Amino acid sequence: MYKLIKKNGLARRGELTTPHGTVQTPAFMNVATCGAIKGAVSALDLKELRCQVQLCNTYHLHLRPGDENVKKLGGLHKFTLWDKPILTDSGGFQVFSLAKLRKIKEEGVYFSSHIDGRKIFMGPEESMTIQSNLGSTIAMAFDECIENPAPYDYTKSSCDRTFRWLCRCRDKMKELNSLESTINRQQMLFGINQGSTYDDLRIDHMKRIAELELEGYAIGGLAVGESAEEMYHTIDVVEEHMPSDKPRYLMGVGTPVNILEAVHRGIDMFDCVMPTRNARHANVFTWSGRRNMMNARYALDEEPIDTECDCPVCRNFTRAYIRHLFKSGEMLAMRLCVMHNIWFYNTLLMKIREAIDNDSFEEFYQRYVPILDTRI
Repeated sequence: MYKLIKKNGLARRGELTTPHGTVQTPAFMNVATCGAIKGAVSALDLKELRCQVQLCNTYHLHLRPGDENVKKLGGLHKFTLWDKPILTDSGGFQVFSLAKLRKIKEEGVYFSSHIDGRKIFMGPEESMTIQSNLGSTIAMAFDECIENPAPYDYTKSSCDRTFRWLCRCRDKMKELNSLESTINRQQMLFGINQGSTYDDLRIDHMKRIAELELEGYAIGGLAVGESAEEMYHTIDVVEEHMPSDKPRYLMGVGTPVNILEAVHRGIDMFDCVMPTRNARHANVFTWSGRRNMMNARYALDEEPIDTECDCPVCRNFTRAYIRHLFKSGEMLAMRLCVMHNIWFYNTLLMKIREAIDNDSFEEFYQRYVPILDTRI
């Protein structure tokens, strides 16, 4: 259940109550695709890094270790030791991005595993069954994610198909949640808005899925090739048609500035691999902009990554040491930078929430949009 506490302009401050705890929104969901954050960071670490929600992926966990095995092991919460909310992506985006050969039909998608090439079929019922086996808190509906730009006629037919799939997801989840053997019988379903960059298709699709009165709604199919301006425009177009009493999730986004811009437009939830992926390549986020820890200027620098940060890494390690670890090929370099970036993102969202609480979000937004994506 979502509770809207207050607004600053379109920026929303809320609480999402789930079977695994309450999420303070706006919130960033940390991406643990295969049940772990890449960079040697465990669920126990996440608790120290202000993380509220862990995001895992249906497609990857279905391939290995297998969702039925995860169910036998007690579900994702027990398997990973993360006892707070978990959101599972439906697998639709991975089918779009990883499957070189795929055939989309009304019943679902036929494709080959990117690991060993074996033939796989996934449709709405299969995606819901896998996510039920995983026992996640929030399951995402199975949708078709198409590239941008896409032909109008194909996009329209794809939206229609995604709506029909969503209805099937809803019905299958209702069935699964009624079974005694289901791990999480209170699993929540979020629908996904599609429509590429066509305003009328986005609006029509959002209106239709809103009528289903699901537990939450996402804007999907963005950050896949369109410009930032097109993405922001799409949010502007869709936002007024999204239920105000349900959480709003912008999928796969993004940079700190993307998040600020989206909160400014009324979005509540985010996920992105950027903080962890960038960290593994020595790129860190700070309150003064982005920093590359491989830079020679840090060879004798005894300052922390960010002098304004009080994360466990910045409290203890120097820029010089972290640069040395990268240069030496030490795994600890990635771990430390991943921990810092996760803390930074979760702290950014915490500060956004505080700013909305204090009626100062507009000031916070104006201050940090010009700074956070600049290169130091």
